[in-house]
Amino acid sequence: CNDWHTALVPVYLKTLYADRPGFQDIASLYTIHNLAYQGIFDPPLMELAGLPWELFTWDKLAFWDRFNFMKAGLLYADKLSTVSETYAKEIQTEEYGAGMDGVLTYRAHDLYGIINGIDYQIWNPKTDTLIPTNFSAEDLDGKHTCKHDLQEEMGLPTWENAPVFGLISRLSAQKGFDLLEEALPALLAEEEMQVVVLGAGEKPYQDMLTKLAKQYPDKLAVALKFDNTLAHRIYAGSDAFLMPSHYEPCGLGQMISLAYGTLPVVRATGGLADTIKEVKSIRSKGNGFVFEDYTPEALHAAISRAIKCFRAKRDCWDKAVHNAFTSDFSWESSATKYLKVYKEAIKAVRGETMPERQRMSA
Repeated sequence: CNDWHTALVPVYLKTLYADRPGFQDIASLYTIHNLAYQGIFDPPLMELAGLPWELFTWDKLAFWDRFNFMKAGLLYADKLSTVSETYAKEIQTEEYGAGMDGVLTYRAHDLYGIINGIDYQIWNPKTDTLIPTNFSAEDLDGKHTCKHDLQEEMGLPTWENAPVFGLISRLSAQKGFDLLEEALPALLAEEEMQVVVLGAGEKPYQDMLTKLAKQYPDKLAVALKFDNTLAHRIYAGSDAFLMPSHYEPCGLGQMISLAYGTLPVVRATGGLADTIKEVKSIRSKGNGFVFEDYTPEALHAAISRAIKCFRAKRDCWDKAVHNAFTSDFSWESSATKYLKVYKEAIKAVRGETMPERQRMSA
C-alpha cells in the first residue's frame, strides 16, 4: 500500500475482513512516499469507510478529533517502509514527523528505509533520443555539445568556462526556493556561472525567478512549465544540478543527473544524504556537493565549492564526473530489499516474529 490513499487496506485486513476465509494470511506493507500528505478528514467519513466508531480513538484512527488515513496505515500494516534510510530516521523526529513521529517511533522496529531507483533505459545518455547528441563516460564530447545547445535553446551566451547549474522542480519552499531567493542574487552577481530553471509552482517564487532572469539575462534562464524533453536536455547539458531541499524523502533528480555526469548540489536530507557524497579531493569517491545547515549561506558555500572544483578540471571535476557515471541506483538493489521486507511481513502476519503489542484487532 502506498501513501494515504491506500492506508485503509491494512485496517480492513485486521478488522472487517479478519475472519473472512482466505484473508487471514494476507500480509501488508505500507509505504510512505511523503509523510506531509496524510489524508485527514472529518469524523463522519468513518461511516462512509464502513469502519466502527470504536476505532475512532487516540490510539487508533483519531488524530486531533479528525480521521487520519496515514495514521491508520502506520498502525495497522504489518510492516512499514519509506523511500530512504535517512528519511526513515528523520520522520521519527518532531521536526520531520508531521505529527506522526510518536507513531513511527512506536513502530520503529517495523520501519524500513529503501531508496528508490531509476530506469536506466529511459535515463541513459548513450541512448536518449531527446537530447541533441548522445555521450558516455568514455566519450564526453557529446555532453559538451548538449551544454552548448542548452545554452542556445535557453537564450544564454555559450560560455564554455562557466558551469551551468540545472534545476528541475516544483517551485516551493520544500524544494529550497526560500534559500535560493536569498542566495541566488549574490551568486549571480559574484560568480561566473549560469543557471537554467524548469518548473512551476508558487507564484512568489515564479515572480522572483522572472525578475532575476531579467536582471541577469546572461546568467539565468527560466522556463515556468513542465516539459519532459527540456528536462532531458537540462540533465544532459548542465554541469551541475541543484536540489537544496528542506526535506526530500528520496529524490530522483539527483540520481538522474548522476546518470548524465551532472554533479548534484544537495542538502543532506532524506534520500539526498543517502545518494550524494561530497567531493573532497581527486582521490575521493564524492559525486556531488553537500551542505547540511538549512541556510542561504550554506547553500552559497556549496555552490562556490562546485564552481571552484569545475575550474580545477582534471584535479577535481573530471574525477567527480567519473564517480557520477559509476553511481548505480537501478531498481535491482531496491527490489532485493523489498523482497526481504515482504518475507518479514509474511512472518509477522503468521505470528512468527510480530511482538504481542503489534497484534491489532478491532
